[in-house]
Parts: sequence; structure tokens; C-alpha cells
Amino acid sequence: MKEPISIKPHHFVDIITALGGGQRVFEPHPYGHAVHVVAAGILEHPEATLRMALGADDICGPCSHNVDGVCDDTIDTSFRPAAPESKREYNLLIDRRWCERLGLEQGETLTARDLCRRIRDRAGDIADIYRENPVERSAERSVKLEKGLSMFLGE
Repeated sequence: MKEPISIKPHHFVDIITALGGGQRVFEPHPYGHAVHVVAAGILEHPEATLRMALGADDICGPCSHNVDGVCDDTIDTSFRPAAPESKREYNLLIDRRWCERLGLEQGETLTARDLCRRIRDRAGDIADIYRENPVERSAERSVKLEKGLSMFLGE
């Protein structure tokens, strides 16, 4: 795996949350994105260097919805009607909120372990980061995220 790994904050959070939800192996996705490659690299190498990205990252690179560095996909707004339909716009909104909460900046580098520590220490109640989603979904995500952080950090 090349380093630094370019990754959006929410992509990293999603990987750690999936880990906390019991996912140990990430399979290739029909869209062709590289979450399975990036997740495996991060989980196998906790000291891997990450570079924070707000645009297309290493997961997005090979995705069929990545058109010249811009995501053309849409999201399901049926359970989150206040969210923008554009996946790019929604993800940017979430990533900006994570950056603000965690004190991250575009292009900043840190290890996966250090980012986990920062999330553990600063995340708090994540419901406002995902405010377009139903509270119960955020509560479930929070439990899995906390478990994933503990697992990743060996606590």
C-alpha cells in the first residue's frame, strides 16, 4: 500500500465503524472503488500515514462514479430528506463537520492510530455530524465507532 494514503475523514470513520460492527474483511464493490484495498492497508498497518482529503481520495480513485475527480453518484434521501441528493455534496458536508470537530485540515498528515486517538478524544456526540440522519442511526453508528476505535487501538 502506498503512503501516504489519501482519505476523506468520513471514509476513515466508516472503516473503523465497520470494524466495530464486526466487519474484518472488505470485499470489492460493484462501483469499483478501493475501500477494500484501503481498509485492508489501514487495518494491517495502524501506523500507516494518512493524508486528509476533502475531494476524491484513494478510495474514490477507481470508482465508476468518479468522473474527473468529482463524484456523480446520488444518495438515498428517503430516510434523510434534509440531505442533499448529490453524494459529493453530502460527503463534503460530513467531511467538513468531521474536520471541524477533530481539528483536521485538508492535506494534513497523521497516522491511522493517531487519527483514531483523535476521534476517541474529540468525537463526542456524533449525531450533529450526521444531523440529516435519524438519531437512532447515529446512535447505532456511535456504538460501532467506539467499539471499532477500541479494537483498532487495542484498548
